Amino acid sequence: MSRLEKDQLYNAKGIGIDDSKKTQEASFKEEVGYWNSTLNYLLDADEEFFEIYKKLVSTPYKNNILDAKSRELINIALSSAPTNLSKDTLETHIENALNQGATEKEILEVFKLVSVLGMHTCAVGVPILVEETGQYEGVPLNRHQEELKQKFVEKMGYWHDFRNTLLLNDEHFFESYYEFLTNPWETDILSPKLKEFIYIAIDSATTHLFDVGIRVHIRGALKHGATFEEIMEVLKLTSAQGVDTFYAGIPVLESVLAKRGK
Repeated sequence: MSRLEKDQLYNAKGIGIDDSKKTQEASFKEEVGYWNSTLNYLLDADEEFFEIYKKLVSTPYKNNILDAKSRELINIALSSAPTNLSKDTLETHIENALNQGATEKEILEVFKLVSVLGMHTCAVGVPILVEETGQYEGVPLNRHQEELKQKFVEKMGYWHDFRNTLLLNDEHFFESYYEFLTNPWETDILSPKLKEFIYIAIDSATTHLFDVGIRVHIRGALKHGATFEEIMEVLKLTSAQGVDTFYAGIPVLESVLAKRGK
């Protein structure tokens, strides 16, 4: 039986849940917006820990500092990031986002924003390569390259020196990267502030912790009117990414135990 089929079975019939646990399930659904077989397992296996888990993940939902749809779009970003790719939680948060009024176009925009994370390979790797080889060190940009740099700064509001090397080494690659990065900024499908929140989340995720990007995008969010409390809520949502361990681990545990007849 697939995880989705299991979830449907639990939701439809409440299998394995007594009246007390049904109350806890209803409470979790009301606060966070979903229930699934992973949560059901935790509740059955360790009720005390389940309450601790619930307290952690539900706090940003109770605070309501970010609106419900924005919370779910940020969670979609975290689940779909190249550094995470948690399909189980991604499905949950897409369902939740749609329930909160998100559109297909908005979710696609989240994917576009998140997919540029792959360029952090160059953000980290290129400076090290230049230091170790001396290639392009101190080489000035030509007039056309300076124009491309200025175009980037005007659009995105920031610049780091590794992009000088990208320009000097391969203008075509730089322009392709620029178009890939800026495409979601050509529309207002998502607000600029929410775009920055998404960047903050994926850069500060436990699986990434890209401090240069965190600072850039906190500055960007503040520029677009974000408050300290809003950014704190983004960080709280992101901190809960650790619970993806249960979504990855529990099905495997159940499968191995089933094979052993337990």
